[in-house]
Amino acid sequence: MFKKIVLAVALIALPVLGAMAQQKFAHVNPQAIIVEMAEYKKAVADIEAMQKNYQDELQRTEEEFNKKYQELVAQQDSLPRNILERRQKEVQDMYQRQQQFQQEAAQSLQQAQQEAMTPIQEKVLKAVQEIADAEGYAYVFDVTGIVAVGPQSVDITDKVKAKVGVK
Repeated sequence: MFKKIVLAVALIALPVLGAMAQQKFAHVNPQAIIVEMAEYKKAVADIEAMQKNYQDELQRTEEEFNKKYQELVAQQDSLPRNILERRQKEVQDMYQRQQQFQQEAAQSLQQAQQEAMTPIQEKVLKAVQEIADAEGYAYVFDVTGIVAVGPQSVDITDKVKAKVGVK
């Protein structure tokens, strides 16, 4: 009885193992491709320019805040109470606006980066898919998260680079 079960399992497993042995595997390093793409370099430059504009504005508002605060500190003993309270509120509001702007700038930069990178990543993914389909690869692995790649896996990074226009 046991021999019949082992024989049945073996007969079922042989075609499956044979099919797995016939599958082709490939790997790609998408990050190495993306950093060489003209679209990526332009996106990075655009985001850096945007970041510089935000930094300049933050510096300007910080200097404005510091000036107002120093004026308030210097005049606080000579101002009537109601004027002092109004100026304190003004300085506090200025500080809160600056903090809010800083948060909005960070969110805007993050969104701009995501919007710029999504089409680039999609272009690479599409090229990988087209090469996998054309050359019959069952699986294409991203090597950025893999520790080792066996000799039976084909590196298609250069093919993808060519397909997306990276020289």
